[in-house]
Amino acid sequence: MATTLSAPLLRFHHRCRLPPRASPRRCPASAAGSPRGINSLHSCRLPRSTAARSSSTASPEAAAAAAEATEEATQEEAGDKEEERVVLPTNESSDRLLRIRHTCAHVMAMAVQKLFPNSKVTIGPWIDNGFYYDFDMEPLTDKDLKKIKKEMDRIIRKNHPLVREEVSREEAQKRIEALNEPYKLEILGAIKEEPITIYHIGEEWWDLCAGPHVESTGKINRRAVELESVAGAYWRGDENNQMLQRIYGTAWETEDQLKAYIHFKEEAKRRDHRRLGQDLDLFSIQEDAGGGLVFWHPKGAIIRHILEDSWKQIHLQRGYDLLYTPHVAKADLWKVSGHIDFYKENMYNQIDVEDEFYQLRPMNCPYHILVYKRKLHSYRDFPIRVAELGTVYRYELSGSLHGLFRVRGFTQDDAHIFCLEDQIKDEIRGVLDLTEQILGQFGFRYYEINLSTRPEKSVGSDDIWEKATGALKDALEDKGWEYKVDEGGGAFYGPKIDLKIEDALGRKWQCSTVQVDFNLPERFDITYIDSNTEKKRPIMIHRAVLGSLERFFGVLIEHYAGDFPLWLAPTQARILPVTDNELQYCNDVASELKSRGIRAEVCHGERLPKLIRNAEMQKVPLMAVVGPKEVQATTLTIRSRHNGEIGTMLVDDFINKIQVATVNKSSSL
Repeated sequence: MATTLSAPLLRFHHRCRLPPRASPRRCPASAAGSPRGINSLHSCRLPRSTAARSSSTASPEAAAAAAEATEEATQEEAGDKEEERVVLPTNESSDRLLRIRHTCAHVMAMAVQKLFPNSKVTIGPWIDNGFYYDFDMEPLTDKDLKKIKKEMDRIIRKNHPLVREEVSREEAQKRIEALNEPYKLEILGAIKEEPITIYHIGEEWWDLCAGPHVESTGKINRRAVELESVAGAYWRGDENNQMLQRIYGTAWETEDQLKAYIHFKEEAKRRDHRRLGQDLDLFSIQEDAGGGLVFWHPKGAIIRHILEDSWKQIHLQRGYDLLYTPHVAKADLWKVSGHIDFYKENMYNQIDVEDEFYQLRPMNCPYHILVYKRKLHSYRDFPIRVAELGTVYRYELSGSLHGLFRVRGFTQDDAHIFCLEDQIKDEIRGVLDLTEQILGQFGFRYYEINLSTRPEKSVGSDDIWEKATGALKDALEDKGWEYKVDEGGGAFYGPKIDLKIEDALGRKWQCSTVQVDFNLPERFDITYIDSNTEKKRPIMIHRAVLGSLERFFGVLIEHYAGDFPLWLAPTQARILPVTDNELQYCNDVASELKSRGIRAEVCHGERLPKLIRNAEMQKVPLMAVVGPKEVQATTLTIRSRHNGEIGTMLVDDFINKIQVATVNKSSSL
């Protein structure tokens, strides 16, 4: 599941609200169900105040040290001012932008072949944020990219017309052979339509292409174009083929849009979960153990524990039974399910155990069906809902692995519902309500929703497809959620709803899915006894809300920029003594906080400004400063990472405030 950039609003000072954007597929969660205090897509947090607000009861040492740390923070943030936000168009929203990007790909290819006459061209499409082109040539350097961009600028300034020409297949082949372009010859062979269309840039360069393009190169704003990077790519994506040089570029309508996009990239880089995972010591991928296998470190593991605990509580409240099932099973199980026939390339090799073959599970579904089949069911038993945080294993090429977003072992928040035909709508509605509740905890309140309908090849009768698809539509409409219909985009075994969430940068992430399945009940021959004592087949619904814990954790890290809200932070409070004379008191306070369910720790051994600065760097939400006066009065002087000095309070008051904030899933006190 990949992320897509869709009209992001750029240049953020810390975590800022994104202004609402009109979209037919973005669905706001109900205000009544929104948790309080979560910084998210539409709950802005202003830049944190650096003004000290120390209580007069704080010790002079604590106040002075906090003021010194505040001054450091003030100096660091002095130049960080919020700038005007720019809404970026997309290829879908701007036909002009799409034409610019497509033409830029041609201009770049022309520039490359001018500078490197022996290079061979392949394909050059537009993509979400720009364009790329693949070349068979010697490896390129950053210095080469600068030369290519200068040549592109010259081509743009000459204002060459883009001329469309129609030729016969024979003529196209003749021209391609004259240029000695073997890849273009292969592309020509794959084109079924005639006549063949060619686009010329003036009289100097041409390419097989169906368009569209701008009228002339002068229609491109050269200051709104930038070459970003070069990477290796196999021809046709096959590792057995020639390695090509892929040049990525970005192109926009205006220079301001390019600047905004560059700011977006910088912000995305700052939020990169791989870097933050290392800096904050949350997780790692240990190559000694193998690529794509995640090690959750103590801080990451405590966040996972909170996620799992909340997930289980909500599911139990909503009538699900929890399951735990094995990581392996006999290979025959996966033959029955059809995975070995249709999913084998994503599965690991079988394991020989006493002359029987076992398989690491790629899915949890067959296990849940076996649990269903353990006894005979009556129509009175339905609906039956089972849920599991089940770890699965899928084969991925090493080159496709990417932090937490593409791994080989991950834990799905999987659930299956067995129900009657007339229960489908209510069960789907229940899943949507549950999805809204779970995602809302993290501030995700705007979704893009797609309803995928019956494809040409499918199983199941027309009647059941109509009922299931109608039930999905009715459930969405009951929620008041707008959606886009993907005609024929459903799985062969049933229609489905896919939901993408938007993060703090406006990026969309595929997480939740609800799928009706007519296939597995048939394959496993699961039945129930109806009111006429006849055997009937139940409806099976697959659903996941988070998708996988690993990937969702990666999304959270980037959404919050590692700056987790108070209720979710691995360390909620760090207690900081002014000197070691206060250390025993600090340890006693930490023990009390831990006994009351608060994640607290003591740090000492440095000057207080350094201790505060370290806590800031580790994104600890709360700091409790302790000097002689705090020890004498059995108090704490509280500093918030986001709000500066809060003041001095009794230990019990501090505990109560954190507990309330945690229950309300708030970002801070």
